[in-house]
Amino acid sequence: MARQSRAERNRKQRDRQRELRARLKAERRPDRDDIARVMLHWFIMGSVNKGRTHELERSEHAIVRRLVAQGFDEAACYDAFDRLVEKYTGGHWGFRRKPHLFPDGPDHDRSD
Repeated sequence: MARQSRAERNRKQRDRQRELRARLKAERRPDRDDIARVMLHWFIMGSVNKGRTHELERSEHAIVRRLVAQGFDEAACYDAFDRLVEKYTGGHWGFRRKPHLFPDGPDHDRSD
């Protein structure tokens, strides 16, 4: 049996990923990024609303250390984190829901 070419393996992987994403969407099942996005928003807003910015800063340092260990630029990491916190807490960028999950529109948006 001949070995598949790289292009063929990549094509099959794209097809599998496309099918997986379609199945998850049909099942309305969150993936890792959906859960992480909600958890980060919950943590940032909870820390700020409860006046626990020290927890947020301590977490920021831990997250940046881990990103730097993966090869990201430290200053860029702090900037990205701070901009995200500002977007969530500045009142000009609300949490991004996934409207395709509510074809008839939600009655309300739970934020707790």
